[in-house]
Amino acid sequence: MTEAEQAIGTPDAGKAEEGAGTSAAGADEAAADRGKRRVGVLLTVAALAYLIDLVSKLAVVAKLEHHAPVEVIGTWLQFEVIRNRGAAFGFGEAMTIVFTVIAVGVIVVIARLARKLHSLPWAIALGLLLGGAFGNLTDRIFRAPGDLQGAVVDFIAPSHFAVFNLADSAIVCGGFLIVILSFRGLDPDGTVHKD
Repeated sequence: MTEAEQAIGTPDAGKAEEGAGTSAAGADEAAADRGKRRVGVLLTVAALAYLIDLVSKLAVVAKLEHHAPVEVIGTWLQFEVIRNRGAAFGFGEAMTIVFTVIAVGVIVVIARLARKLHSLPWAIALGLLLGGAFGNLTDRIFRAPGDLQGAVVDFIAPSHFAVFNLADSAIVCGGFLIVILSFRGLDPDGTVHKD
C-alpha cells in the first residue's frame, strides 16, 4: 500500500488494517488460550502426582507400619515404612524446617512460572515437581511432631539404596525432565533458544 492510499484511507486499506487487527487479536487470544491449557496440564499432573502419593502413604501407614518389610521383588525391592525427618536419603534430619521452607519456595517459583507457561513438556515437568513438593509438604505439616517439622513417610526400599516415596520420585522425574529441556534450549514460554 502506498503512502497516498494510507493518507486517503481507501476501502482496501481499511480492510487490510481491520484484517491485521483481527489477526493480531486472534493471535493474542490463541496465546492466552494456549497458556491456559498448559497451566491446566500443570495443575492436572500436579494433582495426580499429589493424590497418588497421598493415597500410597495412607495405605502403607495403615497396612505396613510396624510390620516386617513386604518383599515385592525378593530382597531386591521391598516396601518398608520409615519416617524421614531429613531430606532425600536421610540427610539433614536436624534441618526439617529448612526443607519445609524450600518446598514452599519451590511452590512459589512454579506459581510464578505458570503465568507464562506455553510449553507442554515444561507443564508436565513443573506439574511433577509441584505435586511432589505438595506431597512431602503435607507430611511436614500434618505428621508428628507437627509445627512444620513432621516426618515424611518413605516406603519404597530397593536393596543397596535409600528408602523413598512417590513424591520423591515425582520430584526427581520432574527435575530430570527440566534438565533435558534446558539442554535442548526449550524455555517454559515455548520458545527455543540456541547458545
